[in-house]
Amino acid sequence: ASVDITDNLGCTALHRGIMSGHEECVQMLLEEEASIMCRDLRGRTPLHFAAARGHATWLSELLQTAISETDLNLKDNQGYTPSHWACYNGNENCLEVLLEQKSCRKFEGNPFTPLHCAVINDHESCASILIEALGANIVNCRDAKGRTPLHAAAFTDHVECLQLLLGHNAHVNAADNSGRTSLMMAAKNGNMGAVEILVNGAKADLTLKDSNKNTALHLACSKGHEKCALLILEEIQDQSLINAKNSALQTPLHIAARNGLKLAVQELLSKGASVLAVDENGHTPALACAPNKDVADCLALILATMMPFSPSSTVTSFNFSYLKNDGFCRTLGCDDSSTGRNINSFSKPLNNSVATEDGCVEGENENDSDSETF
Repeated sequence: ASVDITDNLGCTALHRGIMSGHEECVQMLLEEEASIMCRDLRGRTPLHFAAARGHATWLSELLQTAISETDLNLKDNQGYTPSHWACYNGNENCLEVLLEQKSCRKFEGNPFTPLHCAVINDHESCASILIEALGANIVNCRDAKGRTPLHAAAFTDHVECLQLLLGHNAHVNAADNSGRTSLMMAAKNGNMGAVEILVNGAKADLTLKDSNKNTALHLACSKGHEKCALLILEEIQDQSLINAKNSALQTPLHIAARNGLKLAVQELLSKGASVLAVDENGHTPALACAPNKDVADCLALILATMMPFSPSSTVTSFNFSYLKNDGFCRTLGCDDSSTGRNINSFSKPLNNSVATEDGCVEGENENDSDSETF
């Protein structure tokens, strides 16, 4: 019988033996010269399985045979190497075996590197081994979405990995393809440990905006992460940043009010947040508290009726002389002072963006799945 016969998943007996950890079976198969580089349907070799399962001894033996072959290719169908799998599962002994081979002492294959794999699962020891073996310049490598290992550490709130990377000069303000920094990722996910280190320790730039012009403060408020928002607010003194607008012309006060973040609203107001700023729908932060746009427009009508009309009124920013069918910003006299134009309450979102229910702006074509998975 062929020692390399495969099952319906493309696995040979050697794949299965290594996966199951049956030492005698594996040894017998190796004596019968079972193929070291045979691949299952996903392109994974027995070396991938050994690295993933932490079988350092077998991995070393397999490598000694494999490196004698010409044109050695250790990448599976997704470009992952045994080093990726060793780091993903935190198998330090396997990683050390792999790094003994010159062909494994470089990042190749899938741009979500072994360092990304180690950090995303909080395997600080593997990350440290990689940096020591390959040099500190690898800490700023990027995956296909432009995310660095620091993004991964911030996203998962793995503080020790975050500190390790920062200690090796990771670029704290590096932005991914959507313009988001590590701080923005941490803020959006409510990761207080990462936010505190990035804001207080690493002094991340709080003025940076993503592709939808959201600051880290916008993102923290958008997901209801009040404690993260307060950490960021402690470091903000610039009133222009407090009143920064995203692509939907929403300030952090709009979003915090929409999500019922009482302490954040109180802090924003104490720092000079404008209560008259209007978003693209012509709504002030007060109207943003309404559960939907129709309710907000009804509130605007009621408020317009309640406010007494007087040319000498001190509330000079309001004009209740007439109503227009094109929205309430003319009704309330709310001009966008930053652009010098009136905001149409029914205007389309800017730059093909949409305002989500939580108040934050997301791009229609943006691959913005990082709120659930990195």
